[in-house]
Amino acid sequence: MSFETGGEASRSLKLITGIVTSDKMRKTRCVKVVRLERHAKYGKYVRRHTTYKVHDETEVSKLGDTVRIAETRPISRTKHWRLVEVVSKSRYAHVPLAELPEDVAARGGSPGEGAQPITAGGPVS
Repeated sequence: MSFETGGEASRSLKLITGIVTSDKMRKTRCVKVVRLERHAKYGKYVRRHTTYKVHDETEVSKLGDTVRIAETRPISRTKHWRLVEVVSKSRYAHVPLAELPEDVAARGGSPGEGAQPITAGGPVS
């Protein structure tokens, strides 16, 4: 598939990279894109994220994969992005949840980037 065809030839292609957070829908993936923004008053860099619905025609991406997506025409009410490529596969994509390491299984199977989840009694061990 070429990017230089159709209506996209006249404008620049907007590409971003993110991590697949959900693959439960047919031909649709939820991709979380993390960015750093400087706080206006305090100057500290704050981590913000946006979740995009992405069209994955061949369903090649799986949970935890790092993917590159491109802006496209509206495919549905919430889908305006399509999958360009899978940059890297998740280390745990093919492992059943019961066989995952304890720290990964506690987060629901996604290797993620954040800390352990916190429950009412404190951190999960």
